[in-house]
Amino acid sequence: MTQPAPSAQHNGPDKGALTGPSDTPPQKSGGGTPALGLRLDVRILSLLGVLAALILVGGITEPDAFLDTGNLQLILTQASVIGVVTVGMTFVIISGGIDLSVGAMVALASVWATTLATQEYGFAGIAFTAVIVGLAAGLVNGVLIAYGGMVPFIATLAMLASARGLALQITDGKTQIVTVDSVLELGLPDSYILGIPPLVIMFAVVTVVGWLILNRTTFGRRTVAVGGNAEAARLAGIDVRRQRLYLYLLSGLCCGIAAFMLIVLAGSGQNTNGNLYELDAIAAAIIGGTLLSGGRGTIVGSVLGVLIFTTITNIFALNNLQSDVQQIAKGAIIVAAVLVQRRTMRGRDT
Repeated sequence: MTQPAPSAQHNGPDKGALTGPSDTPPQKSGGGTPALGLRLDVRILSLLGVLAALILVGGITEPDAFLDTGNLQLILTQASVIGVVTVGMTFVIISGGIDLSVGAMVALASVWATTLATQEYGFAGIAFTAVIVGLAAGLVNGVLIAYGGMVPFIATLAMLASARGLALQITDGKTQIVTVDSVLELGLPDSYILGIPPLVIMFAVVTVVGWLILNRTTFGRRTVAVGGNAEAARLAGIDVRRQRLYLYLLSGLCCGIAAFMLIVLAGSGQNTNGNLYELDAIAAAIIGGTLLSGGRGTIVGSVLGVLIFTTITNIFALNNLQSDVQQIAKGAIIVAAVLVQRRTMRGRDT
């Protein structure tokens, strides 16, 4: 008889990462309904329910302000920047890694792209520099982790400190004002397409591309495989080190794109840009269903997590609630999401 593949022997049905992302889980034996798929559908529906409830709360407490078209556009625009970062973070966490440097990389890319020398090259120069700096920082993380053998927590923590320090050195603690009109115009209402801000469209494109990569490509299946069981993935012929390098490059790319979006939104580059983005991105991915241990996650869930957090912040601001209350609420949501994950995993193991 033909022997099963090493990954199947090691993982069993609980670690079926080599079959594809969690959005398309393996079928039960006997042709039954995929239980994991149903759980994920319930999770997405639950997140949609939470988002709908928040919209209802906002509409009741501040109907004129919250439901105003301008405010809704603001919520989506604010969600777009951290949302792009979260897409990259989701890939990294699914692979079993972590990236604590995303906020610092956004700051470094934004200040490097807004120096006077860079702005002389106009729109293309700013956009290109932001993306390249993000990729370069992601490359450093990937090399240290994949080929240097460093723990992701330590490597990205070092990048966080280094990138923040370099951003501060470049700006000398000052705000760098953008003077390129073509960049600033992207943030003006005149540039909206059918009432949709260009930054929201960019976020939507990144989200769709990320979903397709995770769910419809070999790269996505390998990402889930590495997060599910790296040794089994290696025995199955996957170059685990190269895959991890690509994932941190992807995270850096998303940070570069987010940096450009933040430049458009703020009209400047500052060394304080992206502050606590790493925590917001990780939190959004977690409440969206991505396991911190790796091997499972969804782009749709992460995006809904971003929208939930952004909506909460907006509602609190409209109701003049203190920022410390916002942080407490976010912390409570994260704890609840992790507890739900643990309960779900126990259900899978029984």
